[in-house]
Amino acid sequence: MSTQALSTDQAHGVEHLLGHADDSLVLAQRLGEWISRAPELEEDIAIGNIALDHLGVARALYTRAGELEGEGRGEDHFAMSRPEREYRNLLLVEQPNGDFAQTMVRGLFFDAYQVELGEGMAGADDAEIAGIAGRALKEARYHLLHSSTWVIRLGDGTEESHRRAQESVDRLWRYTDEMLEELTPSRRQSWGQVVGGALHEATLQVPADPYQRSGGRRGLHSEHLGPLLAEMQWMQRSYPGLRW
Repeated sequence: MSTQALSTDQAHGVEHLLGHADDSLVLAQRLGEWISRAPELEEDIAIGNIALDHLGVARALYTRAGELEGEGRGEDHFAMSRPEREYRNLLLVEQPNGDFAQTMVRGLFFDAYQVELGEGMAGADDAEIAGIAGRALKEARYHLLHSSTWVIRLGDGTEESHRRAQESVDRLWRYTDEMLEELTPSRRQSWGQVVGGALHEATLQVPADPYQRSGGRRGLHSEHLGPLLAEMQWMQRSYPGLRW
C-alpha cells in the first residue's frame, strides 16, 4: 500500500483499520462456507447472519481507510485486488472451520476480542470510526453470546462433544496471543476473564501451549489464507477492473 503522502501516524492509522477490516472480511468468508452445511436450519441462518455482520464491518472500515488514505481506493480494491502479503488479518480468522465445535471455539476467542476492541474504538477521536465501532460493538456482543453459549453446550455435553471442543481449544489457543498484543492490559485481563469463564463453565481446560503464532498483522500468513483469497477473488482476478 502506498502511503507516501501520509504522515507516519496517518499511515499507521490506515494500516490499523485495514487489519481490522481484513479480520472481518476473512472471517465472513470462512463463516460463509457453513451456508447449507450447519448442523441445523436455525444455525444455518444464524451463522449466515453473523457472516453478513462481519462483512458489513469490513466494508465500512475499508471505506474509511480509503478516505483517510486519499488515493481513491475503496472497499472493492482492498477486498479484491490485494495479494496475500498485503492482507493484515489475524491468523486465527483464516484457520479452517473444522467441525462445528472448532468454529464455535474460534468464534468465542475472536468475539470476546472484538467486544474489547469495539469498546476501545467506540471512543476514538475520529467520529466516523467511533460510529462504525459503536455499531459493530452491538453485533459483537450478540456474536459472543452465540459462540459462548455453544461452547458451553458442547463442552458440558456428551463425551464426544466435550472431546471435540477440547481439541478445538487446544488447536486454536496458539493464535490468541496475536490478538491480545493489540489490547491494553486491562482489556487483555477482561478478555481472559470472559473466555476463561466460558471455558470453565464448559468444563474445558485452558492449554499450557508455549508455542504462540503471530505474523498476520505483518502479512505473514498460514498456508490457509492463499486458497481462501483465490476462491474469494477469482472473478476479479479473471476479469481485472470488473465493475458491478
